[in-house]
Amino acid sequence: MDIRPILATLRRHKITASLLILQIALTCAIVCNAVFLIHQRLQQMDIPSGIAEHELLQIKFAYIGDRPDAYAQAQTDLTTLRQVAGAQAVALANQLPLSGYDMSTSGLKLRPHQRQNSLEAASYYGQNLLATLGVRLISGRDFQPDELLDLKAVMPALHSGDMKNLPHSVIVAQAVAERLWPGQSALGKTIYVGDDIPLQVVGVSAPLARPDNLQMGAQYSVVFPIRLTATEGGSYVIRTAPGDREQVLKTAMAALKRLDPSRIVLEQRTYDELRHEYFQGDRAMAGMLVGVIAALLIVTALGIAGLASFWVGQRRRTIGVRRALGATRGNILHYFQTENFLLATIGIALGIVLAYGINLLLMLHYELPRLPAIYFPIGAIALWLIGQLAVLGPALRAAAVPPVVATRSV
Repeated sequence: MDIRPILATLRRHKITASLLILQIALTCAIVCNAVFLIHQRLQQMDIPSGIAEHELLQIKFAYIGDRPDAYAQAQTDLTTLRQVAGAQAVALANQLPLSGYDMSTSGLKLRPHQRQNSLEAASYYGQNLLATLGVRLISGRDFQPDELLDLKAVMPALHSGDMKNLPHSVIVAQAVAERLWPGQSALGKTIYVGDDIPLQVVGVSAPLARPDNLQMGAQYSVVFPIRLTATEGGSYVIRTAPGDREQVLKTAMAALKRLDPSRIVLEQRTYDELRHEYFQGDRAMAGMLVGVIAALLIVTALGIAGLASFWVGQRRRTIGVRRALGATRGNILHYFQTENFLLATIGIALGIVLAYGINLLLMLHYELPRLPAIYFPIGAIALWLIGQLAVLGPALRAAAVPPVVATRSV
């Protein structure tokens, strides 16, 4: 089909055509980036935690001040929880993967006196932690009983440099091992934390997600041989069969309340509930972006349909003349569809450039990755289809204009 008549017509309606092209360009740019952001959110929501998610319970009490018997109380609590029917393993953990509170991180160095940390990793600690969480050891071993230290002894030693009361071993997640020693075994290697405190790697665990700040390395985590108490911000973690979680949680809470009725409960939930709450914001963001995309596409489709209807009304005499000269209904339909395709193509080309620019701004200010090129053809195809569907109704009305219209006076 000769597009010169179409171009001539568009030149006579420059402002209207330019506004439609700009609308399509903005829609293309926003839709490409919004779909990319939705994909990023969904990917983040699917991140594996590395633990036995469907078998875990969390119980967390409020901090009510230091108690001289805090460690004895913690051991009593753990003993009581182990006796709960259905409880397979129990631990007291400082934090949990995807809990939303990255309360403890460690800067890891490969050499003493290293000025910059090699990476930042989430720090986990707690007695019997890996076994309770269901974290598999890829190589090496778990901590020995004589390696475990109390947190109340470790904290002062960090400032005094008392090596006797500082950990000497560490278990690193697989992601940390691969980052620090690519292609090598991490077992026996030494890392340094804090004021050059040396720690020997005794085990490498399967991937273990950090509690928060997933952009810093979602599975950069280490485990220290440190015991803590519930008054030090810890959570009791119980592992049980998935079908027994509700009953075990109810029984465990009753048992702990009998030991100390004055304790204030902050959390009593399954790990599934914890994970669901952590990604609540991501789901809301994805839903909002879907709404934005739908609204933009609807507005763009209405704009295309409205403009096409306006042009059909203005060109009825011209269309009648063409019909009188032998143009078929198919020719008229094809004319308007081609006209819309040209406008959409120009708008999409501008939109791709604009989408790339928006992505650069997002990369600069929000640390997002580069927009993959695959999103450009996806956005283009979507807008082409929407444009053709939106113009179909007005184009069919144009094709139905009878040749007799050409003989009527204006």
